[in-house]
Amino acid sequence: MMRSGRVLVGAFLAVCLVAVMVGAYSIGIFVPGVVAGSPLYEDLVSGVEKVAAENPDVTYKVLEAGFDQSTWEEQMISLAATEEYDLIVTSNGAMPFVSMPAADAFPDQKFLIVDSIIAGHSQMYTVLYNQVEQAAVMGYLAGLVTVSGMEGATPELKIGFIAGQEYEALNNMIKPGYELGAKLSNPAIEVDFRVLGNWWDANKAAELANSMIDAGVDVIMTVCGGANQGVITACQERGKYVLYLDKDNYDLAPGTIIGCSALSQEQAVYENVKAAIAGELVWGEYKILGISDGYVDFVDWNPLFETSVSGDVFVDMKAFLLDLRSSFETWLKAQMGVPVYW
Repeated sequence: MMRSGRVLVGAFLAVCLVAVMVGAYSIGIFVPGVVAGSPLYEDLVSGVEKVAAENPDVTYKVLEAGFDQSTWEEQMISLAATEEYDLIVTSNGAMPFVSMPAADAFPDQKFLIVDSIIAGHSQMYTVLYNQVEQAAVMGYLAGLVTVSGMEGATPELKIGFIAGQEYEALNNMIKPGYELGAKLSNPAIEVDFRVLGNWWDANKAAELANSMIDAGVDVIMTVCGGANQGVITACQERGKYVLYLDKDNYDLAPGTIIGCSALSQEQAVYENVKAAIAGELVWGEYKILGISDGYVDFVDWNPLFETSVSGDVFVDMKAFLLDLRSSFETWLKAQMGVPVYW
C-alpha cells in the first residue's frame, strides 16, 4: 500500500510538471498608440485573441502606450519588469529599438515584433511586410486615376501622400514604392508628400489634404492612423479620392475611398504567436512577407472597388494586378530593366 501511494504521488507530480511545462502561457500586447482607428493595431490584438480563443491556457493583456513616443521605452521596461509575460507582442518599425532597454534589463523576456525587422537579437523575432510592393500598387492606381477622365481628376498630374510621421519603413519602402508605382503609370506624375507630425489630429490632416487639393492633387494616400478621417472628410467634401493603406475600408466612405491595400497582420500574428508557444520560433531571426506569400495585396475583391473607379481604370488595374501577382520581382524587372533592390 505504501509503494502504491508513492507511485500515485509520483504520477501526480509528473502530471503537475507537465502542466507547468505546456500549460499557462501569458502574452503582453504592447500597442504603441491606441487600438481604435489603427488597422494594424486592431489586427495585432485580434491575432492574439484568435490564439487565446483556441487555447484556454493562453491569456493576454493589452497595454495602449498612447501617442507620446517619449514614454514608450519606459512603458515597455515597466511591462517587462512585471515578469508576468512569456511573450511580449508589438508592432511598429521603431519597436525593436524601443524594446532593447527592456530586453537588456530582462534577458529572459522574448519579443515578437511584426511590421518591423532586426537581425541577430537573441530575444526578438521580427516579421516585416514588403511595403515597397504594397505602396507601388497604390501608386500605380493613383497614377491611373490622375490621368483619367474620372469626375474628380484634375488636369495637373499630381497625386498626394500624407503620413502621420516619418519612420524607417515609410522613408525606405512606402514612399519610394508609391512614387515608383505612380511613375510606372506615367513618368510625368508628381507626388506631393506631407507629414502630419502625429497620428491623431484629424483637423490638421484635413487642412493638409485641402492644401493639396488646392494645389491640384486629386487622389491622396493616407497613412495617418486615427487622423485618417480628416483626410477622408476633406476629400468627401471636395469630390476627391482617397487610397487607404493596410485594410479593406472601402465602406468607410464609398466612392471616396477608391483603393485599399491590405496586410494580413492578423494572420501573421496568429501564426507566429502559435509558433512561439510551440517553441518553433528561432529567436534572432526574421522573415519578410510580400505579395507572393499572400500577406500583402490590393483589395480588388470588394465590389466597391469596381463601382468607385471608371471602367478604363478598373480594367487597367485588373490587368496590372494579374501580372503583379504572378511574380512582383519578375514583373518589375521586365518593366524597369533594373534589379530589385529590396
